[in-house]
Amino acid sequence: MTETPMSRPGEIAGWPKLVVKYRTDPAGIAQLLPPGFSAGEPTVTVGVYCVPVHGEPEYGVSVKVPATFDGTDGFYSLGMGIDQEAAVFISGELNGQPKFLCDIRFYRLGDHVEARTIHQGYTFLEFEGDVTGTSEPIVGDFTEHEWWTKYSRAVGSVEKEYDFPPHVVDVATTFEQRHIEELDGQLRLLDSPWDPIARYLPLEEQLSAQLVTHQPKARDITKAGILDPDAFWPHADVIGGSRWPGTGGGPK
Repeated sequence: MTETPMSRPGEIAGWPKLVVKYRTDPAGIAQLLPPGFSAGEPTVTVGVYCVPVHGEPEYGVSVKVPATFDGTDGFYSLGMGIDQEAAVFISGELNGQPKFLCDIRFYRLGDHVEARTIHQGYTFLEFEGDVTGTSEPIVGDFTEHEWWTKYSRAVGSVEKEYDFPPHVVDVATTFEQRHIEELDGQLRLLDSPWDPIARYLPLEEQLSAQLVTHQPKARDITKAGILDPDAFWPHADVIGGSRWPGTGGGPK
């Protein structure tokens, strides 16, 4: 049995992350991945978390799907909703991180866990469940690659022109798993024009729901390559700072 990691009472640095994995329709993933990526297994990983950023708590929700780029397996990030405005625009401008403002409710009370995410007045994701026990974490350090895209279309809205052509950003993060708790609960996806996860990535079968405590060891953010600018053009217009397909920065 793995010991629970120690942190001072109330300190968010030791908070676990809610991680729910489910199976979806591969056709939805195919619509979302830009040319240059190849899809992995037809699954979606949803994470809800609270971490310290800029010296204060940041609540966040992430949605990502398995994808391979240039022979390396990883996860393509479709969006990261957070409740801290300062980190939204600088993250996208510097590294292409697909962040947007989002209201998030996430807590654990005893063995009960709840999460709810709201964007532009629409609740698009809910989870409610209870801890049933623990699982053994992965032994040793492991590295996960997450793919972001960074680009800037040309000033003046010139068709198929860029001031900065689309690049793939590789976020290679090395972790050590410290503690895992299994949850008996169900993820619910609700229809939202601003976060169309239920539309593009419907939940066909929930595979797991866990509270996971990681110890980050290293994080390297680098440019991994350039995508074909013309082939990428249909993926350039997105909803806000996410990578959900949009029109003029809003829903289709």
